[in-house]
Amino acid sequence: MLRFRFGGIPVEIHFSHLLFSSLLGLLMVLVVRGSPAAAHLDFWPYRQLVREPGSPEATQAALLVVLVWMLIVFVSALGHEAGHALMLRAFGHRPSITLLWMGGSTRHDSSFPIPWHQRVMIAAAGPLGGFMLALAGLGLRNYGLPEDAQSPRMLLQWFCVANLFWALFNLLPVPTLDGGTIVSTLATRFFGQAGFIGAQLLALVLCLAVMAFAFAAEKPIPLLAVLFGMYGLHALRLLLAVQRGDIKVSSGVAPPPLLTELQQAEAALAAGRLDEARQQGLALLDSKECTPELASRTHHLLGWAALKNGQGRAALDHFSQVRRRPVETHALAAAFSLLGDERRALALWEMAWVETRDRTVLHEYAGSLIRSERVQKALRLPDVDPEAAFLCAQRPLFIRGAYSEAAALSEAGLAHVPSARLAYDAACAHARARHLNDAMRMLRRARELGFHDAHYMASDEDLVPLHGHPDFEQWLEDLQKSALA
Repeated sequence: MLRFRFGGIPVEIHFSHLLFSSLLGLLMVLVVRGSPAAAHLDFWPYRQLVREPGSPEATQAALLVVLVWMLIVFVSALGHEAGHALMLRAFGHRPSITLLWMGGSTRHDSSFPIPWHQRVMIAAAGPLGGFMLALAGLGLRNYGLPEDAQSPRMLLQWFCVANLFWALFNLLPVPTLDGGTIVSTLATRFFGQAGFIGAQLLALVLCLAVMAFAFAAEKPIPLLAVLFGMYGLHALRLLLAVQRGDIKVSSGVAPPPLLTELQQAEAALAAGRLDEARQQGLALLDSKECTPELASRTHHLLGWAALKNGQGRAALDHFSQVRRRPVETHALAAAFSLLGDERRALALWEMAWVETRDRTVLHEYAGSLIRSERVQKALRLPDVDPEAAFLCAQRPLFIRGAYSEAAALSEAGLAHVPSARLAYDAACAHARARHLNDAMRMLRRARELGFHDAHYMASDEDLVPLHGHPDFEQWLEDLQKSALA
């Protein structure tokens, strides 16, 4: 499996996609060799494949044709899925793309059903991306290349035909294709369950017609029959699922009450009202009307609420009950860091950094390396901020009550960067650990480095063990006087 980012969108390429595109390339080699019209074309690859069969030049040309078609399929599939992904981004989602077999899929991060009109636009954006690629290739072929550049013009023609075919094919109204999504969504929106059933019946009739054509043709096309047989079987399964009541079809006019409650809990979590989000989530799980899908989403919500409260074990318990949606890698990494399982956390932080390239994740990864006593590797990470890395390193230790270790890491960070924040955090950790003299030493160091917020220090709960300590009270008084001066 290959991974990279396309305009900030994570992309995965499965081996099956490369296998299919290479087989398609081999098929095109056979088509060129078997075409009577190819014998009259005197440019690459027709000259080598048709006029010089068996020669080393023909073998090289066949290999290049396979590679060209692998590139065409890759660019076409990526362009199609990028259309979906960019539309998802326009609606505020974070998409990811997976390329496999003949095409691919685009996932989103939404915990809630996407409104019907957005689903239609997202589905239509894929074929639209294919049409735009075809038009770009056609324009380059007709206006960007000289007349005698026959081989490049032929390659661009293949590219245009592939994208045009793929866009039109995806608009067929059968399940799993974009056309099926559009027709089913619109029919359901305006006619409810009857519309959904009608859309699947239309797909089933179309699939049966294509299968009949594939078998009745002068030269039968079994592959086409098998492909549309699979589409038809999927439509039949949807019809049977509706009949059994396994699928509850809604027109999407108004969300169910429990979904509204989940949306409110999600909003509370986003606003930092963790107790409210947790109480609403637990109430949803206790409801008799809570479906498995809704329960899965609620456990995802509760996992994040527990994580933000510093409860690693509770977070993992909830995340383990999430179904049919991925749990963010950095969320799992943070949970293991809170538990003190740094071996697992480090591997997950590294994976999350590779997936996201997010700077916050970068510094959490660096912090995990520092906790694993690999400071030099942490500080050699690209564009890492030493202060942020050491702050991330000590935070999980402080949350789980390992105050002495947190203080030691903060002080170790001062050897790499003179940070008032690191010195102050070290003082807080020492105070929590009842190392009062060390706490005072670090408070003085924080003041030397520029920390002068006396009001904040006086109200900071982490420094409560120092209240009444003569040195602290005198030091705080001097700090307040200097602030007024």
